[in-house]
Amino acid sequence: MSLSHSLKSFNSFGLAQSCADLVEAHSKEAVRAMCLPLWQRQLPMLVLGGGSNLVFTEDFNGTVVRMLSKGIKVSEDAEAFYLEVEAGENWHELIRFTLERGMFGLENMALIPGTVGAAPIQNIGAYGVELCDVCDWVEYLDLPSGEFVRISTAECQFAYRESIFKDKLRNFAVVTAVGLRLAKRWQPRLAYGPLQSFDPATVTAREIFNRVCQVRSEKLPDPAVLGNAGSFFKNPIVSAACYLDLAQRFPTIVGYAQADATVKLAAGWLIEQAGLKGFVLGNVAVHDKQALVLVNRGGATGRDICRLARHVIAQVQDKFGVVLEAEPRIMGANGEGDLYV
Repeated sequence: MSLSHSLKSFNSFGLAQSCADLVEAHSKEAVRAMCLPLWQRQLPMLVLGGGSNLVFTEDFNGTVVRMLSKGIKVSEDAEAFYLEVEAGENWHELIRFTLERGMFGLENMALIPGTVGAAPIQNIGAYGVELCDVCDWVEYLDLPSGEFVRISTAECQFAYRESIFKDKLRNFAVVTAVGLRLAKRWQPRLAYGPLQSFDPATVTAREIFNRVCQVRSEKLPDPAVLGNAGSFFKNPIVSAACYLDLAQRFPTIVGYAQADATVKLAAGWLIEQAGLKGFVLGNVAVHDKQALVLVNRGGATGRDICRLARHVIAQVQDKFGVVLEAEPRIMGANGEGDLYV
């Protein structure tokens, strides 16, 4: 079914799908006015931020609500700066905003695409920092009650690329604002890759920001040129015993010890070692500079992307016995599905 409102410019893969209705919410009250009736009538609804974490496999047979609310309020005390940020603000531009005003702590997460409202849903993170490290609270529209609810970081049940919004509150909540706490006594986070060469005694937040931007720009293609959703796969977390077994067989394997004694493996390394970096399957490919990224070479469909993702998962599992998980949401005609469409 070809529906009337194109979504091609609203998803970073550039997939030529459409929806039945497309509306814009410029305030919290607009979010409530648009989303509540749809939810109460059990009609298909998708709240869309930057569209950088979505794979449309079909035309969406419902209403897409574009989250465009804007606003940043700043307060402070002796210990920290406190930011109240509307869900429609651009994440990377928020980081620029904080750096220009001497507020540090977000710089490791530079150039993560998307909006602030999407950040807590999958607890975004990069280069050793996750949203949960700086989050103070999250406000959402509770669809069953129609009320705005604010919950603490602890109540968000954050984990690696997980939160209560992907679990118990999935389909029951629309994130409308995020509160951030940025400590005035700033500590650089330099444990990952290209940041390890910095001297923690002298490095500035701006230098970290610039390095992260440089590395991400070199490795990640511009979605306007080559459609993609950034990192397509989560870094798998395995037991210490599993990691030691893999390290014996593959001495150069990349892993990062976690606080709970598990080990986070570098999915990009696994994919590259499986011989898939640059692998082409029709109109889609594994990016030749960063194996974590799947790209639309032009004219690809969401089903093409899912087919390539399934191939990558199968090859990595066959070589390492490790199962990769996709990060983006897979959207079908009436709502969220999975890779096996």
